[in-house]
Amino acid sequence: MTGAQVPEGYDPHAFAPFAVTVDLAVFTVRDGRLHVLLIQRGQAPYAGAWALPGGFVLPNESAELAARRELAEETGLSPRSATALHLEQLRTYSEPDRDPRMRVVSVAYTALVPGLPEPRGGGDAAHAQWMPADAAHELAFDHAGILADARERIGAKLEYTCLATEFCPTGFTLGDLQQVYETVWGVPLDRPNFRRKVLATAGFVVPVEGAPRRTGGRGKPAAVYRAGSATALHPPLLRPEGRSA
Repeated sequence: MTGAQVPEGYDPHAFAPFAVTVDLAVFTVRDGRLHVLLIQRGQAPYAGAWALPGGFVLPNESAELAARRELAEETGLSPRSATALHLEQLRTYSEPDRDPRMRVVSVAYTALVPGLPEPRGGGDAAHAQWMPADAAHELAFDHAGILADARERIGAKLEYTCLATEFCPTGFTLGDLQQVYETVWGVPLDRPNFRRKVLATAGFVVPVEGAPRRTGGRGKPAAVYRAGSATALHPPLLRPEGRSA
């Protein structure tokens, strides 16, 4: 919009100042478990405590730009990798007492991504590491609540999108795919029912022609699939009723 003017007599100091921060809940699947990226704070408040990576939004940047900058600074990811990462805005957290330093409003982002490297702390982070999400309980600020909300959002993403195939090898079995769902949702799934739903969803997975069947454990060798062209699941593949991520 052009020609916008500040109203005559407007006092920008009439309202109490507050800061805006970003917090990042970034997940990956490692060794059959859902992991979240955490940093160990190197400064007060909560020095030594584990927290989600994040920081203050600078005057010349948007919240998303700040999120990508903080992700690169506090984890050791290259700026290019941080820019390419798909971040989804989760929600805004604005309780007046959520930060002991001053009034701070945080815009939280989340992502579930494969193949991220070992992080290294930067900025005000003493250390950064991947931690099993179900073991991340005592976190600084209100980050435990943000983490719980982010896990629920990621669980829902698997219900309605084909994201789970990104965590499987190039050629995978339906058992491999089921393990991703069980890891993120934290609940065992009925194998025949899961197989039926996956194969009934057009474009979800595609058989790899000529690929040798996988053997392992009991039962007959399993067919090999690759990700299909679909991005959304119609109908959705819903979690068992009453279960959350």
